[in-house]
Amino acid sequence: MMRSNLWSRIFPQDSTREISLHIPPRVKEAVLVLPMGLALGILLSRVLTAMTTPSVMEVLSSLSPTVLWGGAIATISMLLIIMLRQYELAAVVLVAVKLYVDWYLNLTFTVPTLALGLLLIFFLGRSPQYPWAAPRALWLWVLFLVLTLLQTGRAPSLLYAAQYYVENIFSALVMFWLGTVIARDVVYVRRFFQVLSVFGAFIAVHTLIEATTGTFLLESSRNAANVVATSYLTSSARAIHRATSFFLYTNSDGAFLALMFFIPLALLFTTKLSFAWKMLFIAEVFLLLLALLFTYSTGAWTSLLVGFIIFIALVGRMGYRTQLVLLLFVAAVVVIVGFPSQLNLLFQHSSDPGELALRTAVWQTAIRVIEAFPLTGLGIGRDVYLLGYQPFRVAGEYDLVNHPHNSFLEFAALGGLPVGIVFIALLSVIFWLALRNWRQTDVENRPLLAGGVAAAIALSWYSLSDAGWTVAPLLTVGWMILGVVSSPFLLKKNIVPAPTRPLSQPDNS
Repeated sequence: MMRSNLWSRIFPQDSTREISLHIPPRVKEAVLVLPMGLALGILLSRVLTAMTTPSVMEVLSSLSPTVLWGGAIATISMLLIIMLRQYELAAVVLVAVKLYVDWYLNLTFTVPTLALGLLLIFFLGRSPQYPWAAPRALWLWVLFLVLTLLQTGRAPSLLYAAQYYVENIFSALVMFWLGTVIARDVVYVRRFFQVLSVFGAFIAVHTLIEATTGTFLLESSRNAANVVATSYLTSSARAIHRATSFFLYTNSDGAFLALMFFIPLALLFTTKLSFAWKMLFIAEVFLLLLALLFTYSTGAWTSLLVGFIIFIALVGRMGYRTQLVLLLFVAAVVVIVGFPSQLNLLFQHSSDPGELALRTAVWQTAIRVIEAFPLTGLGIGRDVYLLGYQPFRVAGEYDLVNHPHNSFLEFAALGGLPVGIVFIALLSVIFWLALRNWRQTDVENRPLLAGGVAAAIALSWYSLSDAGWTVAPLLTVGWMILGVVSSPFLLKKNIVPAPTRPLSQPDNS
């Protein structure tokens, strides 16, 4: 009897029955998180051994003391942000680091490692107030990662294969998962969008300064020549500078500005706003539109219009739709009256038959590659594509490219049709989950999710004419937004009421 009582005290009947029936959810989630970190650590160790010390020192020596001091201050600030549990701000900081450090300065693998560390912090600090969840459509993610991993063996070197796999495939899952975890309810989604809209406005200002003055703020000497070589538009009278910002390519900059346009737009229609907040979001919207104009990117403008149509359809109220049409009319009048020369150059660039003919030839070449390697593709990595697609080039492709200017064709050409089909299926399922959240969200908060869906749709449409979902900075913000708007925490049955405050009162977060 004594042994029985002691046993019942240590192991209550209910808990023993629970343990015997199933594995606790936290254990299953840990099984998902920890092997990912271990696998990435092993991969990074192999990559670091393949990198030579002079190349690392060359990167560090090219950085100015201002940038180094800024990096130190940013590191300390990031630690404080995490300690204060400002996870929405931490997520946007990762987007900024991905753009400037990983992409512009070419210091690869920084953000995937930081994001995994942040996920581990979320997992260890989980609680009813800070819940934890596995990513949606996990089986499709696993299939996508495995199929692409099998095609990495044909890269010229381990470093090339690891860079493409980690930056374009593995990072997609990590950023999507991060967005899923930080979206604990619509209040935190709104906070994330507020911080993200500020970062988008900063990139817009940086783009405008570059386009109007020729000054590239926070420039690195390592990339100055690369920017100049890819940022000019030929005019009948002169060469017109096309802004690139930290993306190095003007079309990628335009795609980022186009998808970011919907973040302040969504905030503008989410809740009742004070006059100051309305002016702030309207200013961000016009900054993004104006900066986009100076990229002269046809694909970016087309994707913005497609996303705008989706946003009008999902915004939720007829009054909002009327206001959106009026806003579009005002923006069109401002552009036509204030920037006629830039608008004329955009139309000239868009109607250039040579550009369309070259892009069509590039797509035809990619289709021929897919027909030749339908199951395996050429292998993961853009260097693999550059080396392997030459025998399949059509006559109209007079310029060498390292990707087929279409993210869906790129995955199919590099990994085979199975990889391309799984990627399309993955995107489709995530969009369906986001729309399910949108249907179950209150009408007042529907514009918030509509903005996230419209931004991802804009990036998907852009990916039909250029690399979108396969450019690291773009996919980082795109998958994070999709993770936020498709998060299971936004379902009504999972929402825990949280105190809200109108935007007329400043939010310290």
